[in-house]
Amino acid sequence: MLIDHQRLAETVRKILTTAGSNADEAAIVADHLVLANLSGHDSHGVGMIPNYMRNIQSGYLNPNQHAEKVRHDGSILVFDGKAGYGQVVARDAMIEGINVSRETGVAIVALRNAHHIGRVGTYGEQCADAGLVSLHFVNVTGHMPLVAPHPGADARFGTNPICISLPDTENEPRIILDFATSKVALGKMRVANNRGEQVAEGLLLDKDGNPTTDPGVMWEEEVGALLPIGEHKGYGLALMCELLSGAIGGGGTLQPENVRDTRIINNMLSIVIDPSRLTDPTYIAHEMKEMCDYVRQSPPRAGHDEVILPGDPERRHRRHRIENGIDVDDETWRQIVEAAGEMGADITSI
Repeated sequence: MLIDHQRLAETVRKILTTAGSNADEAAIVADHLVLANLSGHDSHGVGMIPNYMRNIQSGYLNPNQHAEKVRHDGSILVFDGKAGYGQVVARDAMIEGINVSRETGVAIVALRNAHHIGRVGTYGEQCADAGLVSLHFVNVTGHMPLVAPHPGADARFGTNPICISLPDTENEPRIILDFATSKVALGKMRVANNRGEQVAEGLLLDKDGNPTTDPGVMWEEEVGALLPIGEHKGYGLALMCELLSGAIGGGGTLQPENVRDTRIINNMLSIVIDPSRLTDPTYIAHEMKEMCDYVRQSPPRAGHDEVILPGDPERRHRRHRIENGIDVDDETWRQIVEAAGEMGADITSI
């Protein structure tokens, strides 16, 4: 079904307020989820709502929380998300990180114990909106691992995303590099499984460590594993995300001494930089424009129309989906309606 993005956001706000969120929180979370759908990242969009509702019922997600600052030492900030909606507490942490970066030139922000923070590119965009450069390293704790190390046969990591963002210049739109260190996000496997589709080869292992194209292996009692991007390179990045955000940031890693059930807890270590403290903004704008043009002018290989830059696909998806609506598959919508109903929200009339 195709749903207008504004109508979908209104529906999500209704679900969240019925589940206990105040109006401000419901708006922040709903807008974040719908923006993920608009950006082409359905894995991090409204399909997450059933998981969120289950975690509220289980006491793993606490509505109406804000990030608690537990340390401010010069350019260093540490926050406890108190298992609140990640979209809210991560936004809180980035607001303070942006303010400190403007004052000192750089901020290092550790966020611990946040419920699922959603699409990490949102926080890169938040920093870009402020004219700042940012780097974000995220790990996932609170549930069983999902991604195999290279060349392991079972899962030992979460999908551990990385985001690097550069702000707009006079001649070039922002660059937002945002990716999971697994070849695909778990949510993309959920979408494929809900649609009854097989996935490409080389993405998944079954419970015995054998290659498979069936996304359903990630929902069996003995789960399979996603594979890391770039073999040993993606594995190395995943490990560094685990250690930077979980060990250095203080929120914990996925090692088996720590809690594992069905909660979705994120820790994020962010570095926010004022680029004007490093060099002349006019120079940055010139180099960024010339380099991006140089990259775009590379002749595309057979089967490809053009060379694009990070952030281009999201901008194109947004234009298309704002105009044409967001496609939500039947099974995902059934799950959302069911989860909403369990919380007392009737959304069948959409």
